Amino acid sequence: MRLLGVLILAGVVPFLGGCRADKASQAASELDARVSVRQPAATEPSAEPPAAADNRPLIVCFGDSLTAGYGEDPGASYPDYLQKDLDAEGYRYRVVNEGVSGNTSKDGVERLAGIVAMKPAVVVVEFGGNDGLRGLKTETTRDNLAKILSGLKAAGTKVVIAGISLPPDYGPDYVKAFTANYSSLGKQFNLPVLPFLLQNVYGVEGMMQGDRTHATARGNEVVAKNVLPYVTPLLRK
Repeated sequence: MRLLGVLILAGVVPFLGGCRADKASQAASELDARVSVRQPAATEPSAEPPAAADNRPLIVCFGDSLTAGYGEDPGASYPDYLQKDLDAEGYRYRVVNEGVSGNTSKDGVERLAGIVAMKPAVVVVEFGGNDGLRGLKTETTRDNLAKILSGLKAAGTKVVIAGISLPPDYGPDYVKAFTANYSSLGKQFNLPVLPFLLQNVYGVEGMMQGDRTHATARGNEVVAKNVLPYVTPLLRK
């Protein structure tokens, strides 16, 4: 938008003592003494049309730092690569990254209402890693995941469970009970389960960051490939 400034023009005719102005000069003097204001021009229409709304159905990747893409540049999370993979295969869906670093399964329960409000077609649920790293009871994690899954199913959303595991130094009994949660919940809710999100990534040179917990950009590309075959059966072209 271009604003035109207000230009004020004022003219003053000097008074000459002893001289009597005739009617013509008096009229000219009155005309010059008036204040003239230039009106601003009409607003020009915007040259750019409004952006079209993206009405594609949503696929929400709901989880913690493994979903958020912690430690990598924007655009290098697994949901970003999942979007590219879906586009390449001709699926018209929009992938939304709802990963929050540091989230536990309890945080997932607290964020559930916001996810449901988005009315997604599909949600990939990835929680539990931070529960395990903190040594929380596996029963607590399972109960929280059950609340998330039941809430999504009640809303009519299709769901994929993305499982995760823990390093062996957490103890064989704890690790076994922890990982068993995902398959057990899959059976309970009749949902597809990706057993290990970091399959072909964890422990592979160049695929994991220095913390040995989060995938690199290259690793996230593989993670997206891991998720893809669990999501596509739930979609339509």
